[in-house]
Formats: sequence, C-alpha cells, structure tokens
Amino acid sequence: MIYGIGTDICDVRRIRASLERHGERFASKILSEAEFATWKARSARWPERGIRFLATRFSAKEAFSKAIGLGMRMPMTWRLCEVGKQASGKPTLVLHGGLKDWFDARGLIAHVSVTDETDYAASFCVVEVSEK
Repeated sequence: MIYGIGTDICDVRRIRASLERHGERFASKILSEAEFATWKARSARWPERGIRFLATRFSAKEAFSKAIGLGMRMPMTWRLCEVGKQASGKPTLVLHGGLKDWFDARGLIAHVSVTDETDYAASFCVVEVSEK
C-alpha cells in the first residue's frame, strides 16, 4: 500500500548560487558525511558535476520529505537522509538516527529516482508500507 508520493524539481543555478554565497558550509548542511566526501571528490575533478550531484541530493531529499508527509521537520533532517546507490547504480535512500527509527517503526519502504540536466535536477519518491 502506498504511504506517500513526493516529487521535486531543483534549479541547478540556484544551488550554484548558494554554493558561491555560502561555500562548503551549504553543502555540509545538505549532505551526509558520505555524500559530502563524494561531493568533494566530484567537485575536485569536475566542479559542474559536483554542483549537479548536490542538486540531485537536495531534490531527492525534498521529494522524500514530501512522500513521508513531514516536510523538513523532525525527525526529517537533511543529514539523516542519505542518497546512496546500489551496485547496479540504482539510487537508494539510507536513513540514519531518529529518522531511521521513525521510518522503521512504521514499516515503510522508499523508492527514489533522480535525474539532472544542465539547469534542473528532479526526483520522484514513492514510500510504501511493507507487506510483512
């Protein structure tokens, strides 16, 4: 059974402007430790790819927060929600701390899709109640 659906589109230019204004502090507010390390590595090789990485993570977390119906309020926080990937490359959500506890207590499962183009990053998230 579907618990919630969320979608988000993010203007990559807005993310770029925030990075220019606030520097790494902006990225560290949005990204988990693992995501931050990946962002740093990608940004060092190709700065534009790093910006799009940050934009897709921002978008995916917004979509997830909408799907669970909390928005950006506790226990949902930027850093407790991590966008990882399976060996196949399929994106997946990895939750931490109180957000993971809240999510698991409700028997929920999340599915996320992310995409980006030059100026936009978009995400779609479906959260369902486990059949177990």
